[in-house]
Amino acid sequence: MDFKFSSEQQMFRDSVRAFAQKHLAPGALERAHREDYPWEASKLIAEQGLMGITMKEEDGGQGGTLMDAVIAIEAIAEACPRSADCVQAGNFGPARVLAEFGTRDQKDRFLTPILRGEAVTNVGMTEPEAGSAVTDLRTTATPDGAGYRINGVKVFQTHASFADMMLTYVRFGPGVGGIGSVLIPRTAEGFRQGKASKFLNGEEWVQTYLDNVYVGPENVLLKEGGFKKQIAGFNVERVGNTVRSLALGRYAYEVARQWALQRKQFGRLLCEFQGVQWKFADMKMKLDAGQLLIYRAAASAVDGLPSADDTAIAKAFCNQAGFDICNEAMQIMGGMGYTEETLVEYCFRKCRGWMIAGGSVEVLKNRIAESVFERSFSQRPPRQ
Repeated sequence: MDFKFSSEQQMFRDSVRAFAQKHLAPGALERAHREDYPWEASKLIAEQGLMGITMKEEDGGQGGTLMDAVIAIEAIAEACPRSADCVQAGNFGPARVLAEFGTRDQKDRFLTPILRGEAVTNVGMTEPEAGSAVTDLRTTATPDGAGYRINGVKVFQTHASFADMMLTYVRFGPGVGGIGSVLIPRTAEGFRQGKASKFLNGEEWVQTYLDNVYVGPENVLLKEGGFKKQIAGFNVERVGNTVRSLALGRYAYEVARQWALQRKQFGRLLCEFQGVQWKFADMKMKLDAGQLLIYRAAASAVDGLPSADDTAIAKAFCNQAGFDICNEAMQIMGGMGYTEETLVEYCFRKCRGWMIAGGSVEVLKNRIAESVFERSFSQRPPRQ
């Protein structure tokens, strides 16, 4: 058992770090507080070959491993937390599901622009009455000739204001087996979005209305019975979420560490106070433990898809750890940590959202408990 990177992995990380420090670190603070999508960073990252890392070369990807993608997102986040979102969009989530299950035509039309850093997509999963209980979704796909008519409402989609296309979970029929997905361009007739609102992290979200939207057979991604395949792909999304949680925690930790080495109170450096030392010891333990859990999930992935159990454990731990570390870093830095003059408060706000997005910490713990007891536990009330 070896806990060190191979020489190739180390060279890759050093290369990505050097690129990020040169091209992304400048302007990182401004980029974090901009409302629009960081397209210039997205294109730079694509030009560096950091989009589609785990995807096949014939699909425009790099043919690498999930561990390679994890290394890349960590290295980018060290220099620019906001730019890590671009790596996420080009390697995880709907882009990864498209690469795994899309047709050649779908990949050419929707995936290729993403891998060039010129487009972004989002997932239409959550609905007003279907959050963690995603199988309660009500968006319907009704046959119409060779295609389908889509009717429903989606909320809380990341990048909804900028996405060119929405990978939309729909119901072709009753039950879990009736759930699949379709690809809906934002230009489709009947596709409408409400007034933009903001999350705590500053990102926009909009409610999306699908009013009798026609989807031709060429835009059907997974038909009935596709739900389990989609969720398997969604575990890759969770890995990206997990990595960013810990990476932003590490970013805040490092900023606070430098602060503690320079800032004086009562005539002493902050790092000389035992209470502060213990905070850093706790943060370091969480960072190291979380890192190992992430690497276990990535290293044990089969065909690029990580174990659901390993992913749940890593995400639940790292979501909480990233948030706690950012919170402590902000406390150590006092008023300066709480201002927008540093990225510590930004990392804090971002990490808080990931404790909800992509599977809440509580839902993940339910999943872990099922593995512990080797049985499922329905959260629904018992049938009469």
